[in-house]
Amino acid sequence: MPGENLEKNGSFKLKLLNMEPGIRANSSNQQLVTPSEANTERRLKDLTAKEVISVFILCFVNLINYMDRYTLAGILTDVQKYFDIDDASGGLIQTVFIISYMLFAPLFGYLGDRYSRKIILAFGVTLWSLTTLAGSFMSNFYLFVMFRALVGIGEASYSTIAPTIISDLFVKDIRSKMLALFYFAIPVGSGLGYIVGSQTSYVTGQWQWALRVTPIMGAAAVILILLLLDDPERGKSEGSGHLQSTSFREDISDICRNGSFLYSTAGFTCVAFVAGALAWWGPKFIFLGIKLQTSGGDVSENSLSLIFGGITMMAGIIGLCLGCYLSQSLKKRYSRVDPIICGIGLLASAPLLVACTYLAVSNTASCLVVLFLGQVALNLNWAIVVDILLYVVLPTRRSTAEGLQLLISHALGDAGSPYLIGIVSEGLKNIMAHGSGIETDYIKYKALQYALFITCFVEVLGGIFFLITACYIKKDREKVVLAIRATSDDQEVQNINASEPETRTLIEKR
Repeated sequence: MPGENLEKNGSFKLKLLNMEPGIRANSSNQQLVTPSEANTERRLKDLTAKEVISVFILCFVNLINYMDRYTLAGILTDVQKYFDIDDASGGLIQTVFIISYMLFAPLFGYLGDRYSRKIILAFGVTLWSLTTLAGSFMSNFYLFVMFRALVGIGEASYSTIAPTIISDLFVKDIRSKMLALFYFAIPVGSGLGYIVGSQTSYVTGQWQWALRVTPIMGAAAVILILLLLDDPERGKSEGSGHLQSTSFREDISDICRNGSFLYSTAGFTCVAFVAGALAWWGPKFIFLGIKLQTSGGDVSENSLSLIFGGITMMAGIIGLCLGCYLSQSLKKRYSRVDPIICGIGLLASAPLLVACTYLAVSNTASCLVVLFLGQVALNLNWAIVVDILLYVVLPTRRSTAEGLQLLISHALGDAGSPYLIGIVSEGLKNIMAHGSGIETDYIKYKALQYALFITCFVEVLGGIFFLITACYIKKDREKVVLAIRATSDDQEVQNINASEPETRTLIEKR
């Protein structure tokens, strides 16, 4: 390597040959600013129109992505009645979706590191839009589940690749702000999913129409992606655009030796487990609690889904903003603060959610307030976890790492949590009914409450994983910075050697 030769040969001085009369040699002592250094000085007002449009498109698609994912949760009871299925089968719908989603995430991660991300995104959005629409016409439960699995494949392509485009457009504080904006779509989209699902079902009188809203928005998203989305060179924002992709085996080997990636992924898996279970069963659980409060009075599950969606949306927005604010405020003084914020958020959320399960039958207002605070704490980590991945993994391996993280977090997280909670709830109902088959509202409530306690234990475990991540984060981040800097230095030397003869810098030994 040219840089290595300079180090071995001792001290050198640079001379600029003045080949043409009247052109004076440049004796300035100022250093050149690398692309990554220039980019770190940018502010929000310095963003180009193309960058703003690209971020808007990515945020819009992420929004409808999560709207589609949680529309079913807002109409779950209607779906169960239509197909005549129990809690276990109701949880299976989401589990099958997540399994296909996680299995294809690594594949799209591999493709995203090597081929056109714009084309892959357009394909994915087209696939999940068409299959969501087709699924709404299915009258057979197993065909309906099959189409939900196909929806998962389409969504995997987007979730894996989109964050890496933001990473290649921005760095440091600007990147963190853009990721925060991007991940606003998780709580906002999830909340809108509950609201759109329940209200569309109520207005039309058919739950199937709730699944026909997002495909229309998906068609618009595909057009925007193909016409206006910017797909930058990988590593461009960090001045490492000349990094070459390595083999898939080498990528995986390096990622699996990255302590920050492994432990933050374990923590995020716990987050996914809890979020998936709460999103699927939360509205139904609170509905059962309110029915017990009112002694069987008239309780509208549609209105409850509307309230739950609003709480999810607001808690997500506040949690994301608070997490990003704490990260940006403290990171300059405490380099390990990101995983610590995530860990404290999970440890704080666990007792709040326990309290929520007890308050559901006694005081609805208190239950919803505590639920809101628990979700704020849970949502502190969404943007931070992705930011951690992006700064501890090389640019050419980020889509692969994102796909691997999605595979692990969904395989052990929300792929099984809705189904597991449903299975445990069904088992506890049989035990409480003493095999009589008579299931009162109280038995249904207590069975689901005890099943949801599992999520609180998982939150504590996730908090511990994030705190362990703090032990590795500084070292792994420095490795990436050094690797990018070495590549940039080598490229500068090559550019000097390839310059015009009349302006070439000669290196002579002093």
